[in-house]
Amino acid sequence: MISKVKAVGVIAENNRGYRHGYGDGYRLGICQAVENRVPLPQPDKRDMKILYVPQGFHAIDQGVIAALRSLIRECIVGEAPNMLQLAATERPDLVLVMNGLHVFPENHLEDIAKVRGMGIQTAVWFVDDPYFTEDTALMCTKYDIVFTHELGCIPFYQGLGASKVHYLPLAVNTAMFKSQRPEPRHKYDICFIGNAFWNRVSIFDEMAPFLEDKKVLIAGGFWERLTQFSKLERSLHIGFIAPEETVNYYNGSKIVINIHRPDEYGQDNRNSYQIRAKSINPRTYEISACGTFQITDVREDINSHYRPGYDIETFGSVRELQDKISYYLQHEDERLAMAWHGLWTTRMEHSFISRMRRLLELV
Repeated sequence: MISKVKAVGVIAENNRGYRHGYGDGYRLGICQAVENRVPLPQPDKRDMKILYVPQGFHAIDQGVIAALRSLIRECIVGEAPNMLQLAATERPDLVLVMNGLHVFPENHLEDIAKVRGMGIQTAVWFVDDPYFTEDTALMCTKYDIVFTHELGCIPFYQGLGASKVHYLPLAVNTAMFKSQRPEPRHKYDICFIGNAFWNRVSIFDEMAPFLEDKKVLIAGGFWERLTQFSKLERSLHIGFIAPEETVNYYNGSKIVINIHRPDEYGQDNRNSYQIRAKSINPRTYEISACGTFQITDVREDINSHYRPGYDIETFGSVRELQDKISYYLQHEDERLAMAWHGLWTTRMEHSFISRMRRLLELV
């Protein structure tokens, strides 16, 4: 079987002669060639019926639902207030709850107890860990099985008495996050999309003079927190950007920056147990699934999923981030090659079909 390195190299070499004058088409052509060479894992049906209760994370929920429907006999989707009634009428083999936070009613754990009382197995997948440990600590023992995307929370939940705790990383909805041709309004040198947590504010405040002469998009909520607001104002889009629109900006940007949120208690978090964050966020997979070059801050678990310097780039300081931005803006071939490697790795290993298959094995 042709190796990833050789395949991407052959594809790039075959297209290099057509590059000049085609711009986005060159990048997109190789992205699509990679996607064709790396089909998503093939589903194999299990004779199971699952009631899935979404959190309201549009991209994640859609990815999970589509994957489950390809992997099991029947997947029913029900909102949290209707969970108990649906469980009683549908009698699924498993009730799978996404996160169980934010939009869930106050009596949701009482409903989970009643579902378990019917002899129906229950599971929760915490994907906001470790940022809400005040809440998840009260929930983890109420389910038969706990999944968490955060390595640091495994011993935490076990120590609280949860009998079955499994590490299940997040993944990407490949039907949504994929390579596509951007429109001119989506084209930027540098892009960051996410809320203005204080660590992110600090980084962009320090980078403000460096970014002034570049075409930059910084989008999300709370960016009024910037002390260098006036220098960055022309780059700011304050407010939520839907996932479908985020895909366009990822495809249109030369470099997408990924900065994880802080895990300290009080930094927009309810992590009163002070669990240190080790695992990567869904944005890591989503950027790479678009065939876009990414520079991310370092999380301990990143080496388990990507290879820094090969299919993803990392930074440990603002100075290093600036130096790498400058370098890769000037070295397009290296930037594109790393983006294509990241796309290959993501499709091979980080789709929701892969994750849901693993979840079913553990259940």
